[in-house]
Amino acid sequence: MVKPYANAKSVAARGKVSGKDASRAEDVDALLLRFADSQLVERGLGSNTIAAYRSDLRAFAAFLQEGQRHLLEVRRADIMEYLARRVTDGSSSRSAARLLSALRRFYAWCLQQGLLADNPTALVRSPSLGRPLPKVITESEVQALLQAPVVSEDLGLRDRAMLELLYGCGLRVSELIGLTVAQVNLQQGMLRVWGKGNKERLIPVGDVAADWLTRYLQSARPALLRGNTDVLFLSNRGSGMTRQAFWHRIRAHGLAAGIKTQLSPHVLRHAFATHLVNHDADLRVVQLLLGHSSLSTTQIYTHVAQERLKSLHRKHHPRG
Repeated sequence: MVKPYANAKSVAARGKVSGKDASRAEDVDALLLRFADSQLVERGLGSNTIAAYRSDLRAFAAFLQEGQRHLLEVRRADIMEYLARRVTDGSSSRSAARLLSALRRFYAWCLQQGLLADNPTALVRSPSLGRPLPKVITESEVQALLQAPVVSEDLGLRDRAMLELLYGCGLRVSELIGLTVAQVNLQQGMLRVWGKGNKERLIPVGDVAADWLTRYLQSARPALLRGNTDVLFLSNRGSGMTRQAFWHRIRAHGLAAGIKTQLSPHVLRHAFATHLVNHDADLRVVQLLLGHSSLSTTQIYTHVAQERLKSLHRKHHPRG
């Protein structure tokens, strides 16, 4: 079991408690809220990441409760048992890795706050992650998808502008729906985007995407606008789009275009990167455009391009 602070006076001086005293003094939700606030303010983590961490930690707390234990009374064996249960229940190694990341951050914070004397995750190894290739659609499929919205309607024109910007700039869906009018500079042909970890990057907007965005701003957005908001892409209620709403729109347009691959906004982001690499774009430029902190994350698109070449060779070469 994790050791509480041996020096009770030092803990009391901080106004902190540990072990069973902590379980009585502090509700799990309150503890997780404090943790989430610290990650938002001090670490600059995105709200979606923090929400995922809190969800994972709540589920782990519920598991511990089965054994009448609190989050601050955890043992390394508890973590190993919970990870094994998740795998047995069908969770992927990537899901397990995210859970372990949440636990490591949480217990590191507990140490910092003086709630624990050692970290129960210290000797827990991360699960081995494969490198699954992302789903990618062809350039002709992208073209069909872009042409699917009925642009004579306000919502169709909005969707066309969103799809053009998503594919033309390689945005994350959260970045797309979070755009404001002030972040767009069509005169310079640039977008100012804040990505993961609130990191800022500038992304060029191509002529085609800029043209559709201009048409949307001049026609559809004024028609959809209700009240005063700077949000760029509006719903039919005049408010900002949600991730789920746009996900449903892109699925509907994919079905209308006859695309069999299950579409999501992230598939278009992958298509953006893969098609750039297919056309000999420098990998470091692609890294900057995507907002990846590490080049190794971007390198997966070279594997996607190689797999595409192999597929074409097998399909068209007589000896394939």
